[in-house]
Amino acid sequence: MPPKAPPIPRLHGAARIGGQVIWATRFREHVAETGGSGKGGAPRPAVREYRYTVSLALALCEGEIAGIGRIWADGAEIARDSLQLSLYRGTMDQLPDPHIEAVEGAGNVPAFRGIAYVVIEDLDITRFGNRIPHLSFEVFRPAPRSSDASAEDLAHLLRGVCLIPGTGEYALATTPVELSRGFGRREPANVSTDQGKADLLVSLDRLQAELPAVRSVNLVVCWFGDDLRMDRCTIRPKVEQREADAPAMPWRVSGLSRAAAQEVPRQDGRPVYGGTPTDQSVIEAIRALRARGYRVVFYPFILMDQMPGNTLPDPYTGGIGQPALPWRGRITLSVAPGRPGSPDGTAAAEAEVAAFFGGPGPITSPVMRRASPMPAPRTGDSAA
Repeated sequence: MPPKAPPIPRLHGAARIGGQVIWATRFREHVAETGGSGKGGAPRPAVREYRYTVSLALALCEGEIAGIGRIWADGAEIARDSLQLSLYRGTMDQLPDPHIEAVEGAGNVPAFRGIAYVVIEDLDITRFGNRIPHLSFEVFRPAPRSSDASAEDLAHLLRGVCLIPGTGEYALATTPVELSRGFGRREPANVSTDQGKADLLVSLDRLQAELPAVRSVNLVVCWFGDDLRMDRCTIRPKVEQREADAPAMPWRVSGLSRAAAQEVPRQDGRPVYGGTPTDQSVIEAIRALRARGYRVVFYPFILMDQMPGNTLPDPYTGGIGQPALPWRGRITLSVAPGRPGSPDGTAAAEAEVAAFFGGPGPITSPVMRRASPMPAPRTGDSAA
């Protein structure tokens, strides 16, 4: 009996799938010769270096898929940009691959409709011991669209997302950034995968593949508050450290340089938050999102950075010491409503709120100033 063909996987969600070779060329030999010239000096032997390439197609699963993410060769992740790769998502109208047709001839190549597959051209197999490595792929396939709206898959329902965490000095940069740690010492600031590109771009690739219906992105950017009393609270951008900067993209927010900025608090020798994203990275993120067709909502966000053991008066209890890293929603009046002496319901409270939020107009300082001193309550004013 002829051997049975392997089954075609059916996928919902995301999974790592080993590719099944469905077409391949013969190995192609490439020879590079160096040396061999002794004219005008001692003779040198000629050295020939051989390397081999192969083109192949690998079936992944039943289509239609949303896309692929990471790629592994013999278990080690490799950058997708290092491959001449074409992806066919398994639609019912996909056409034959032109590279395969160039080898086999027009009209001799199936389109593999309904099958998601990839074609890799001229894969250099030298680093794999001159053999085709075992290739596996991270594949994304949302559940098929449903005619019943109440049973629709979440991937087809989501229309907007928040892009967080909102911190990280270069987390929003699309340009790979390196921090200079001295002569010859560079440290990547926003590239943490083997794909060789900025983490934000990797995340956006995943967003498009896993949530194809999303059309709007809230771009979260964090500054830091230092007091729950709004008449004492300042909101400012901060950095993770001041020792090293990125020559290609120096940290700068609203005119404030790294050297002039305050650092976020530390615990056990590490920053408790990432720093405020530098302005240039925010601009790059907005451009990247718009280029992919997303509507962008700029979402300023406040993180409070009071640490354990602080001596700030607590507006809710009157005691010494505010809660550590409190929720921003706890920002209140100089004395919280309901407590004796609270300006709640008075003109003084209005003044505190107005000074804290400010008015319309351009930002002239990287620090939102605290409110003016609270005026004395008027006779007859009462707490609400």
